[in-house]
Amino acid sequence: MKIARYRYEDRIQFGIVEDIMLRVLDGDILGEFKETDNLIPISEVKILTPVSPTKIICVGQNYRGHIQELGVPIPKEPVIFLKPPSCLISSGEKIVFPATATRVDYEGELAIVIKKSMNHISEDQTLKHILGYSCFNDVTERDLVGKDPFLLTIAKSFDTFGPFGPYMVTDLDPDNLELRTYLNGQLMQQDNTKNCVFSVSKILSFISRHITLYPGDVVITGTPKGIAPMKPGDVVEVEIEGIGKLSNRVVGAES
Repeated sequence: MKIARYRYEDRIQFGIVEDIMLRVLDGDILGEFKETDNLIPISEVKILTPVSPTKIICVGQNYRGHIQELGVPIPKEPVIFLKPPSCLISSGEKIVFPATATRVDYEGELAIVIKKSMNHISEDQTLKHILGYSCFNDVTERDLVGKDPFLLTIAKSFDTFGPFGPYMVTDLDPDNLELRTYLNGQLMQQDNTKNCVFSVSKILSFISRHITLYPGDVVITGTPKGIAPMKPGDVVEVEIEGIGKLSNRVVGAES
């Protein structure tokens, strides 16, 4: 099932994507809901981020190719950091290149949306707690990280540095999905989630032993090799098998 969160006539709703139409869902997407007979053209709605999380938990250094690209050892446990919900934008919205920034990179990633609260969940139970999967661009001010690793949170948390969407898809195998990132139509990143150091189950179980995950929270699972800078005027697209394509244009801070 492919699900959209959208604004229509000043209401935020969820719907099932059916070609160019949305079938309206009644109820709580994180609880009980049902399909209705109401259909709305996608062209008449504003597509929003798939959920509005309390937090975004990020995994670094998870793809083997990216680890080699960075020249660092393979981690023994997932490398965890956070992005704030204030950085989120939906597909089609603009990534703002901060006036103080010198290098801003894209990082295409698979996003996991949590359905049920997770606290000390074993690996074999984690998939039962997932609502769905989506595309994410973990935008990063690279030079800040290079100057001081303790600035990682700042470097990844500027407003608009969290493109997320456009849709959320259920019933996928998260450990075998093709991921591609394009910059102005040129393929820049290409890998499969099966090449990650840590499986989705391992990641979620590890996080849940330290941080409680709530319904609607988002976990992003690392980026493949091929990170590179963007500049105002560029268009970056993150495409994941079975989900779709997240597309955003970069603009200057005064645009």
